[in-house]
Amino acid sequence: MSLLKKIFSKKSRSQEGGIFFDTIENIIGFTPGNIKTYEKAFTHRSSNKIDDDGFAMNYERLEFLGDAMLSSVIAAFLYNEVPTGDEGYLTKMRSKIVSRENLNQLGKDLNLVQFVDSKVQVQHFGDNIHGNIFEALVGAIFLDKGYDGCAEFIKRRITTPFIDIARLEGKVISYKSLVIEWCQKEKKHFNFDVFDDNANDGQRYFGVKLSIDDKVIAKSRATSKKKAEEIAAKRAYFAFQEKIDNK
Repeated sequence: MSLLKKIFSKKSRSQEGGIFFDTIENIIGFTPGNIKTYEKAFTHRSSNKIDDDGFAMNYERLEFLGDAMLSSVIAAFLYNEVPTGDEGYLTKMRSKIVSRENLNQLGKDLNLVQFVDSKVQVQHFGDNIHGNIFEALVGAIFLDKGYDGCAEFIKRRITTPFIDIARLEGKVISYKSLVIEWCQKEKKHFNFDVFDDNANDGQRYFGVKLSIDDKVIAKSRATSKKKAEEIAAKRAYFAFQEKIDNK
């Protein structure tokens, strides 16, 4: 039985107490109102749960909402923080802040996956589960506390401790985009050759060979095509860094 199932089997804090209520209160920094909204934020679709209205109960809709709220709050932060930034600059900076890599790390730092109610074993989740749950939590906070409460949480967990404008200006969002842009400008032929690379443990992997002008420059292996391509592109970037940076 998952930790969340054990927690849900207890009475909620709104009745006589509950570990989950206390844990959520500690994570978000204020007292939850509707604890059921937060329970949904940690429910995986594999649990096949139905809510009181007869709808599927899982975090996916809250994830969608949380993604929108993160985008909105971070956009407002950047608008006020960088008054000289134009639309293109602000969009690029926001993308860096709410990148999948950053959201996954935030979810890992809070160890949110330990609370996920799922029939799928944790070790079979990909890295994106961490960011997905973090977004769902943000969505739950918005429904429970409104925009101001949501913005306060994002400020406390993201903008205050992590956002350094100067550092972010130099951060690469996508090595694949950099490599492709460079190849196109230099009229070089490139190709990402993707193939299944299944391991003995049953986990599905994808292998990638990145070729430039018919020469294999980098290889990689990951649990998704997108991730494998990005890793291969990163290796290629460092192989041609001086040329790419001076394009």
